[in-house]
Amino acid sequence: MLTTAPSTRGRRWWKLFGIAGVLATALYTLNLADPVNLASFAAIGAGTVWACFAAPRRRAAEPRAAWAFMGAAALLFLIGVVVRPLVVSQPLIADAFTVPGYVLLGTFFTMLLRSRGGVARHSVLDGLMVCLAGGLASALLLAAPAAAITDRPPIESVLAGLYPLFDVVLLALGINLTFTARTWPVSLATLVAGMALIVVGDVAYGIIGVEGKTYTSPLLDVPFLLAYVLLGVSALHPSVVELGRAARHPVQAWSWRRMTLLVPAVSTPFVLLVLVGGESPEYRALIGACGLAIVALLLLRAVSAVQAQVAAQLHSEHQAMHDPLTGLPNRRMISNEIERLLGSVPPPDTRRIWVYFLDLDGFKWVNDSWGHDTGDQLVIEVAARLRAAIPAGTMLARVGGDEFLVAYLGDEQGALRLVDVIQGCFAHSLRVRDTEVVISASIGIAHAPGDGSPEVTAQALLRDADTAMYRSKSEGPGRATIFDTSMHDRVRERIELEGALRTALVEGQLSVVYQPIVRLETGRPIGAEALVRWNHPQRGPIPPMTFIPVAEDAGLIGTLGTWVRNEALSQLATWRADGTVGDDFYLSINVSPRQLSNAELPLIVAGELLQHGVPAAAVALEMTESVMADGGSVTARVLYELRELGLKLLVDDFGTGFSALGYLRRFPVTGVKIDRSFVSGLGESGEDEEIVRAVVAMSRALGLSIVAEGVETRVQRDALAAVGVTQGQGWLWGPGVAAGDFATHWGARRYAPAPPG
Repeated sequence: MLTTAPSTRGRRWWKLFGIAGVLATALYTLNLADPVNLASFAAIGAGTVWACFAAPRRRAAEPRAAWAFMGAAALLFLIGVVVRPLVVSQPLIADAFTVPGYVLLGTFFTMLLRSRGGVARHSVLDGLMVCLAGGLASALLLAAPAAAITDRPPIESVLAGLYPLFDVVLLALGINLTFTARTWPVSLATLVAGMALIVVGDVAYGIIGVEGKTYTSPLLDVPFLLAYVLLGVSALHPSVVELGRAARHPVQAWSWRRMTLLVPAVSTPFVLLVLVGGESPEYRALIGACGLAIVALLLLRAVSAVQAQVAAQLHSEHQAMHDPLTGLPNRRMISNEIERLLGSVPPPDTRRIWVYFLDLDGFKWVNDSWGHDTGDQLVIEVAARLRAAIPAGTMLARVGGDEFLVAYLGDEQGALRLVDVIQGCFAHSLRVRDTEVVISASIGIAHAPGDGSPEVTAQALLRDADTAMYRSKSEGPGRATIFDTSMHDRVRERIELEGALRTALVEGQLSVVYQPIVRLETGRPIGAEALVRWNHPQRGPIPPMTFIPVAEDAGLIGTLGTWVRNEALSQLATWRADGTVGDDFYLSINVSPRQLSNAELPLIVAGELLQHGVPAAAVALEMTESVMADGGSVTARVLYELRELGLKLLVDDFGTGFSALGYLRRFPVTGVKIDRSFVSGLGESGEDEEIVRAVVAMSRALGLSIVAEGVETRVQRDALAAVGVTQGQGWLWGPGVAAGDFATHWGARRYAPAPPG
């Protein structure tokens, strides 16, 4: 509480100041005595001066220098108002302070407008119309009569008439300030209201100036007192920081706010013509000239509004058809272009429409490693290279985060040359934020005749190019594939498989089997790997190598992985409770790269372990080598947090991927599983034996456990034991089996010593 009180009090300062200012104004209005009046005005004025100098600076309101000018103007106005009753016979002394105050106040508004992005053309025209109307009215009704008084120095008469003109300029600046705002925060509202009260006060002084007077009553100062209060509130309110930030409308329409300003301005010459137009030919000439000027400005304003509307419409249309990051056409625009091309090549022209779908390989890795800003810069650089490389008249579009489309009209030879041109854009590294990035693009190509065949549409071509691109992706980075109709069958098969997998997750068609991991020297199980199986009601068994990639692509791998983990942990808890397995038995569960990129995974796994009552040391998570090579900072943090929980971390299929010693040292893995491709050649291939021997030596040096996968023969088992491998898994000991069969064949009781006879 003690730490928040000062800030709460600071937020209420503007309220306290406003209440105190109103009370002081009321005291001043009572006109009890000159010292009381002087003290009341000085208190309000001094508070406003302090607020203008101190409060915006403390809140870091921009522009800072502007509020210094406002504070200085408030100080000069204060001196002028306090001095004026004391120097009635010499009013120029008060004017010597007040006139510079107007200059400083105008500087404040100018700096504020510049900070808010300046003033639009239509706003300037609106301000000029108001300024001309107000200037004309003040000149004829106040300045001219004041200047005609002969029993005082001419300079006094001129100044008496000029004050309303000063106000007209300030009013125009204030109006333009409101035109840069969509909403009116408290600071803006009080600032504009304060300016309006200054105008009211100066008009009142202008009216008595027509009568040859310079001061009559303290009531004339009430508008200035209230203006001071409002200016102080504007400086003290937290919304003062918003005054330097514009939130202008995209197009300044003929809104009711503007019309309430413009209608009186346009009407002013006609009203003045009736009121004072008959006094002299000079008055009528001035009224006519200002009236014509206002009408001209009004017409120019109308033209400006139309031009602004047209410009906004063109901008909106451009935004609707172009990518905001690269400025390239978007999917909508290139689809229209493809539709046009499809009907633009009448026979006997044999040229075809070629659509290239590009997807950047490794873009996600760049985003995860260096951030999305770097990813955006990479996209911009790729767009620039492609735009410079492709032939003139060939449309290039960006249609996704890292996806591009090219629409080309030509023969097959030209289309194949364009593939080389596109791939050449990625032959050299791209420099992004002082970093050299090497990427490639997978390209899918679809083509069709341009004879307007009704069965061929832009959407069909884009779909086929997208399908071919995914085929390229599956074959490795940097590939290009031309679409053929057989791909439709594979796409349809994949879509059907995805739907069936979603149904399987809901209807319980999946199951978990357990394959033993044994100690080679004894043949006794020390662990098991949990493997998911899918037995489709119509199709029969569907292998994991078929449906796991579908789960990855469809975003189902998280749901699938969570289900498998909970099934396996629940079974392990049961086995530990009924004595099927001992305390040193561990269960190995696979996790995908996408699962490991979820920052919440350690927390989720910790909750699952607690729910099933399984110690973390009894669980191992298996991952592929690609996790360490491609994983970003999130994946690394997830692995470290999983290890901190006490789980084992195993590298599956070791030796087939990157196999870099640096990865094993950098990440907290506890063991490796030698891939079956090296185990199968043991006893026949000396090269495979050397590879396994090297893996064993490296793993021992790093303190890692070793499991050999795919062991099928006793020869392989003996060869593994000879080079120092201690654990094995494979068909030599049997496939993955259901939980009940595993307990029957591999339960701890089967290996318990016989009771003494």
